[in-house]
Amino acid sequence: MKRFADLTEQEVLALAITNEEEDSRIYRDFAEGLRGPYPASAKVFDEMAEEEVHHRTMLFDLYRKKFGEYLPLIRRNDVKDFIPHKSTPWLTRPLILVDARKFAEKMEDEAQRFYRKAADGARDISVRQLLLELAEAEAGHESLAHKLTEQILTDGARAKEDAASKRVFMLQYVQPGLAGLMDGSVSTLAPLFAAAFATHNTWQTFLVGIAASVGAGISMAFAEGLSDDGSLTGRGSSWIRGPVCGLMTTIGGLGHTLPYLIPHFVTATVAAIIVVAIELAIIAWIRMRYMDTPFLRAAFQVVVGGTLVFIAGILIGSS
Repeated sequence: MKRFADLTEQEVLALAITNEEEDSRIYRDFAEGLRGPYPASAKVFDEMAEEEVHHRTMLFDLYRKKFGEYLPLIRRNDVKDFIPHKSTPWLTRPLILVDARKFAEKMEDEAQRFYRKAADGARDISVRQLLLELAEAEAGHESLAHKLTEQILTDGARAKEDAASKRVFMLQYVQPGLAGLMDGSVSTLAPLFAAAFATHNTWQTFLVGIAASVGAGISMAFAEGLSDDGSLTGRGSSWIRGPVCGLMTTIGGLGHTLPYLIPHFVTATVAAIIVVAIELAIIAWIRMRYMDTPFLRAAFQVVVGGTLVFIAGILIGSS
């Protein structure tokens, strides 16, 4: 690898050409990934990709004039001063619109700094002038993106994309997370309180609660992850839904398990019951907030189910 300061003007231009080509392809990938759910934003990225192609043409014309037809292969990862991308969001499906925009902003900032640094080291006036022009162009990409957004992403298109984004968030995070939280908070009540009233031993009850919470979390993660791959239902990647569901299931069970670290049985049980009430209230609020379910109806449904499981656990443990 070479240091940026050691690159010749020929290598700097060659690197700039490669960078512009790579950036245009990334924008194309963003556009392709967004074209279905976010067609207006996809068009914005198409326009930005065309701008990168124009920059590459400008660079290549100057390069051919100065150095001929031979173009050495030099890329970002061949230069020490470049920080490699830690992620490749343009390959992710389904593509998250916010992630694409944030990554594009980072790309534009890196390109601007690259051209300014390259211009500082350029001796040829024409090379320096072009690099400074491209630095200004990259700095103006934010205004370009804003302009394109104003022209393409109309209020109607934005409303449709916002609705699509909310739907993706609901299907991929809220629904599996809520299902896991409900399962963890309700299904673990029976074994936990059965163990509590059967043994009156807080440590043994805690171990049963941990086992039930972790076991339920693993089970729900696999159940959600293997239910479908999201290609037909539009629910998104199973690699996201599964862990979200499993994690929330475990959290739901751990909430009323942790009070049994308190050595006094009655105190621990009262604290666990209070935690259960808080968990059920949170579940009812989430259903109201994201599922458009009236709070009282959501609370009634959750409380009835939780109470039945709670009573079942106490009766079994006391028998």
